[in-house]
Amino acid sequence: MAHEPNDLADNERVPLAGSERPLPNDETLGAVDAAEPVVVSVYVRGEIPPPGTCTREAFADAFGAASADLEAVRAFAERAGLAVTDVDGARRRVELRASAGVLAAAFGATLYRYRRPDGTIYRAQHGPVHLPGELSQIVTGVFGFDERPAAEPHFRPRKDAARVYTPVEVANAYAFPAEATGAGECIGLIELGGGFRTEDLDVYFSELARSTPVVTAVSIDGATNQPGAPSGPDGEVMLDLEVAGAVAPGARIAVYFAPNTDQGFLDAVSTAVHDTRNRPSVISISWGSAESTWSAQAMAEMDRAFAAAAAIGVSVTVAAGDNGSSDGQSDGLAHVDFPASSPHALACGGTRLEAQGAVISSEVVWNDGPGLGATGGGVSAVFAVPSYQHGAGVPPSVNPGGQRGRGVPDVAGDADPDTGYRVLVDGEVLPIGGTSAVAPLWAGLIACLNQELGRPVGLLQPFLYGPGVSSLHDITSGSNGAYRAGPGWDACTGLGSPDGSALAAALRSAGA
Repeated sequence: MAHEPNDLADNERVPLAGSERPLPNDETLGAVDAAEPVVVSVYVRGEIPPPGTCTREAFADAFGAASADLEAVRAFAERAGLAVTDVDGARRRVELRASAGVLAAAFGATLYRYRRPDGTIYRAQHGPVHLPGELSQIVTGVFGFDERPAAEPHFRPRKDAARVYTPVEVANAYAFPAEATGAGECIGLIELGGGFRTEDLDVYFSELARSTPVVTAVSIDGATNQPGAPSGPDGEVMLDLEVAGAVAPGARIAVYFAPNTDQGFLDAVSTAVHDTRNRPSVISISWGSAESTWSAQAMAEMDRAFAAAAAIGVSVTVAAGDNGSSDGQSDGLAHVDFPASSPHALACGGTRLEAQGAVISSEVVWNDGPGLGATGGGVSAVFAVPSYQHGAGVPPSVNPGGQRGRGVPDVAGDADPDTGYRVLVDGEVLPIGGTSAVAPLWAGLIACLNQELGRPVGLLQPFLYGPGVSSLHDITSGSNGAYRAGPGWDACTGLGSPDGSALAAALRSAGA
C-alpha cells in the first residue's frame, strides 16, 4: 500500500539508511489492507562499552537509551496516532502498534501482500522506511513491516547415517572438562519456530543417565513453544536442547521462541542479551541466511545486540550454515551466512568426525557434495576484518574484486549428518547433523568453562586468535567449495575443533 500523507510532509522525511530489502520473487496479491493491525519495533541509538566491562544492570543504567531519545519517539507516536505498547531502555527498543494504514503513513512505508509457492501469504515492504527529521539521528532501525522469513535452521537429518554419536560421546572426543557441568550457568537458545515436548526430553536424558535440564520457554512477539513434526523446526529445537543439555548437564536452558522475521529474530536476541531473570551467560543461534538476503539495518542492529552481549560478558555462538561457500545462493558467487558473520559472534563451522572414545582418528571439513550439505564459510561482504583476525591470514574473497572482510567461521565441530548426533524429536530417534549442532556444542562448552573459571569468558575470539594458543584441533583437509582447509585459520573450519580441557587450562593460565 502506498502511504497516505499525514501531518508530516513528505519533504520533511528522510529515508532510514539500510531499511530497504530486495523485492520478493513471489506472486504479488496487491496492497495490504489498511485496517490490518501491525506492530513495529523501533530501535534507537546508544553507546556500547568494550567487551566484558559491565553487568546487565550497569549496562541498562549507563548505556541504555537516553530518556530524551525515548521521549522523542513517544512524541512522534502520539502525533502520528500510534499506540506505544512497550518501552525498554536497556534494549533501546520502543514498540508501536496501529493499523497498517496509520503506521505506513507515519513511516512513509509501502506495503504489499505476497503468496509463496506453498500458499503462505505474507506482508512485504517496498522501498525504505522514512523518518521525520527529528528522529533521523535517533532511530537506528524500524522492524515489523516486512514479514518475510528471516532465516533458515541449519540442521540436517539423515536416517542412513554411517556413524551416530550421542552429544556426550562428541564431548568426550573433544575432551570437554570432565568435572565441569555448567552448574550455575544459563544457556539461551534462539528459536524461530517449532517447539519441544518435555516427555521427549525426559526420555532422552534418562537414556543418557542424566537429569533433564531445567528448561524455560520465553515468548517473544507472540510466538510460543509449539511442537509440530520431526521434519519441521522441532528437529532444530530438540537438537539444540539435547546437545546443550547433554554436554552441560548442570546448566539451565532458556528457549526464546520468536516469529521467523527480522523483527522477531532481533527482538529475541535483544531480549536474551538483557534478560535479568534467566540471565544467560551464553546464547546459541542455529538459524541464519546469506548476508545478501538481509537489510543493512537488520545486520547492523543485530551486530549491535551482539556487541552489547560482549560488553556484559555474554558469549554468542552461531551456526555458519550448511550450504558450502555459496550459502545456498544461485548467483555463482561465494556468500557467508549472517548472523554468523557478525564480528561479535563466535561463528561455528562443521567437520566430519571419526572418533572412538577420547581418540579422534580422523577429522576433515564437512562436505557431502552438491545438495547434501557442506559447512558454510568464507569472507564477509558486509563486515570489515575485526582486529582479532588481523594476524589470521584471512584471504580476500574469491568473488570478483577480491574484497577483504571478516573471515567465517572462527571454530568448528562435528556437523556431518553422516557422523551425526542421536536426537529424539517428537517421539522419533533421528541422526541429525548440520552446523546447528556445533553452535549448542560450543555453547555447552562455554557454560562449562564459565563454571570452571568462575567468570564468563564472554567474547572468546580475541583469546582464541591470540599468540601461542594451541587449544584447538587444526583441520587441514577438505574444502567447502570455493575455499580449502589448511594449517592455521581457514574459511572452512576456522581455527579448528575444540580441545576443551586444553582450552580451560589456557584460559586459566592467561586469567582471561
